[in-house]
Amino acid sequence: MPHRFFRLLTVVWVGSLLTIGYAVAPVLFTSLDRVSAGAVAAQLFRIEGVLGAVCGILLLGLANLLVRRGGEAYRRLRWLIAGMLVCVLVGYFALQPFMNAMRVAALEAGSDVGHSVYATRFGILHGVSSLFYLIESLLGVALVWKLPAGAVSATAEQGARSRAGNVTG
Repeated sequence: MPHRFFRLLTVVWVGSLLTIGYAVAPVLFTSLDRVSAGAVAAQLFRIEGVLGAVCGILLLGLANLLVRRGGEAYRRLRWLIAGMLVCVLVGYFALQPFMNAMRVAALEAGSDVGHSVYATRFGILHGVSSLFYLIESLLGVALVWKLPAGAVSATAEQGARSRAGNVTG
């Protein structure tokens, strides 16, 4: 059962990451004015950041559990998950607060961030944040691609259970 929960968390995380970043955000910026689109996108990326952190931590725990149960295929996946988690932590919990502070300061000064004194710094942070998002996305695609087949996962778990039964029985 843990391998199924692992798959579910993986597709939720990677699916939301790809959907928000590459479908929803571009539509927002083509449908709304830049200030409104930026505010909505920032909120969505904040939610995505929390979702990514929770999924990443749970996936690392599950991967460790599955490796201890004999699922060697999950050993290499831990590195992809760790890389994605680092991208989340840097992008959403280090860069986003600075970007949001600049956005709020610009709005309080009566301007949007693109036409404020913060425009250059915001642009640089946005570029760095976008790079981390791209790396996280590519690692996520690799994670989905390298997921063990269901039969392999189930076989590894059954093997672990039978070994545990032999030790205790």
